[in-house]
Amino acid sequence: MKVDQLMVGMMGVCCYILSCEKTAKAAIVDPGGDEQRILDAVSESGLDVKYIIATHGHPDHVCGNRTIQEATGAAIVMHEADDDFFSQDQVKNYFSMLGLEASPPTDTRVKEGDTIDFGEVSLKVIHTPGHTPGGICLYDKPDLITGDSLFVGGIGRTDFPGGSHSELIHSIEQKLLNLPPDTVVWPGHGYGGSRSTIEEERNSNPFLR
Repeated sequence: MKVDQLMVGMMGVCCYILSCEKTAKAAIVDPGGDEQRILDAVSESGLDVKYIIATHGHPDHVCGNRTIQEATGAAIVMHEADDDFFSQDQVKNYFSMLGLEASPPTDTRVKEGDTIDFGEVSLKVIHTPGHTPGGICLYDKPDLITGDSLFVGGIGRTDFPGGSHSELIHSIEQKLLNLPPDTVVWPGHGYGGSRSTIEEERNSNPFLR
């Protein structure tokens, strides 16, 4: 699997273009703004985008879903718990204060252990609640897309509705830190080129001690 990381939007989201190098089938993860730049990158690489995957439902990560879907016809994928949670009127009203567009309806709901397949790539869905009820990570050895569950030297905030610090720590410790130490961590926010490994986070992340 080829991983291309783009920093997008007003909140510095790490968007990922994941592609199968043999078939040019692809998925876009968390298109949180700068949609034309994302689409230009896809076009320049000759990719056929099958899925738009949300690691979680926060508007800064899904605000580009509509534009990307209209341009590519790709299916929007979200964990069932976040699909339910972010469909609630009170939740929509709370996050509308960010001034970012909500995602169109989810086409494919996933859960722990499901796979998202395109070309010869098979992404395993790892449910990591805590930042949101339906936060997910995407794993295709050796790459792990962590969204806002695990950052380089940090973790996602848990003070928004639906967040739980204890649940997030449990998710990371029980589901992520037991992956192979050389697993590459691709976070949901960070400076351009931001990445780490499970071993580095296990040894040096101050929130996991």
